[in-house]
Amino acid sequence: MSKKIPYNYICIEGNIGAGKTTLATMLAKELPCRLILEEFAENPFLEYFYRDKERYALPTELFFLAERHKQLQNTILNEDLFADFTLADYSPVKSLLFASHNLNESEFSLFQRIYQSMNNAIPRPDLILYLHRPVEKVKEHIFNRARSYELKIEDKYLEDVQDSYFEFFKSQTILPVLVLDAEHIDFIDNKKHFNEIKNAIHQRYQPGLHHLRILF
Repeated sequence: MSKKIPYNYICIEGNIGAGKTTLATMLAKELPCRLILEEFAENPFLEYFYRDKERYALPTELFFLAERHKQLQNTILNEDLFADFTLADYSPVKSLLFASHNLNESEFSLFQRIYQSMNNAIPRPDLILYLHRPVEKVKEHIFNRARSYELKIEDKYLEDVQDSYFEFFKSQTILPVLVLDAEHIDFIDNKKHFNEIKNAIHQRYQPGLHHLRILF
């Protein structure tokens, strides 16, 4: 009998194009979990946001917040007797981190108030697995998947996203964060790499920041 995952709720995080959805989907095929995938394509403001950030940042972030909250609430708060845990390709804090550098001061103040009132109803994850890839690597992935609106993303924006995550992780004392150095990791075609990641989430970590580097 395989070892049980010691968490009820795991989130996979990372920069745009880091491979979050791909990894979450692969893990869900082998582990008894409920899979939550972000429905980002349904955001009607996203394409306009990349054209004019100042004008469309607030409706874009509010739409994401509402949709993520609805999706998490509908899934996590409803028990599934056939799943050992819940696995998502985003964490609730993602909304706050993106909003922190996409919105101006007054907009972010409003967003924080809404976020706090909504987030209180959602359990925090028991583990965050962060896929860390250099900006040039995520740019390659963004180019290869060829979503037209993403092709306009600037390096500076991706660097800001990355910095926001690490600022949050450095101050994290409530939940464990496992940062995977994924620059040279190929969990799609290299079964050993994938199994190392799978084994890593079977381990119990204390609250705070942890690092995982796979060497082959």
